[in-house]
Amino acid sequence: MLDVTVIEDPEAAAVCLDPVRARLLAELAAGPASAAMLAGQVGLPRQKVNYHLKALERHGLVELAGERRKGNVTERLMRATAASYVISPLALAAVQPDPDRFRDQLSARWLLALGARLVRDVGSLITGAAKARKGLATYALDGEVRFASAADRAAFIQELTAGVSALIRKYDAPGAEGGRDHRIVVAVHPTVKTPPPAPAQARTQVRAPAGTHAEAAAAAEDLGATRDPAGGDHQNHGESR
Repeated sequence: MLDVTVIEDPEAAAVCLDPVRARLLAELAAGPASAAMLAGQVGLPRQKVNYHLKALERHGLVELAGERRKGNVTERLMRATAASYVISPLALAAVQPDPDRFRDQLSARWLLALGARLVRDVGSLITGAAKARKGLATYALDGEVRFASAADRAAFIQELTAGVSALIRKYDAPGAEGGRDHRIVVAVHPTVKTPPPAPAQARTQVRAPAGTHAEAAAAAEDLGATRDPAGGDHQNHGESR
């Protein structure tokens, strides 16, 4: 089982977005199970679970893990092909974000477009490398910093920009034979505040996931963000430029 895989096919994306099928994927990511076993876990008839499993199998989201004999019946044990899934912008190719349409280093929406392109490109590279049975050279750095003030954040951005730009100028060799272009993406954004666990009596209510509008608004307020007239979310230009 892969740790994470990217879904590029629109039909596969539609299949896994069904709430029942998403629940089945989650159950099968925990370990192989038959339709009868899953029926008891999700509270559906076995025949209906079988129907959903066949749809997931057709699109490569689940696979046969083995078979076992139970009385006069042979049960198929299915498993998820990955522990988690990411839907590529290629699944919505006609309306996928294009960061080349505009460039604004202080726009949260441009950052989102860059992130979408990152998912699309790396997903395609993973698919190609797997088909060719080759490795894929990538690198990622993830960290977290608390800025004492907006001025400190602005200074950090300036130093980060200068440092990365200097490295690009130092190592960029556009005329090198046999060289390969690499894309570099550096992002800074407020950390999303995770809400505390819901009280026991409230757990049956539908809750917005972490990172939705309330948490994002709080994060923007903490760092002095403002909204530009065009609707893009920007950091305060006077503090960050």
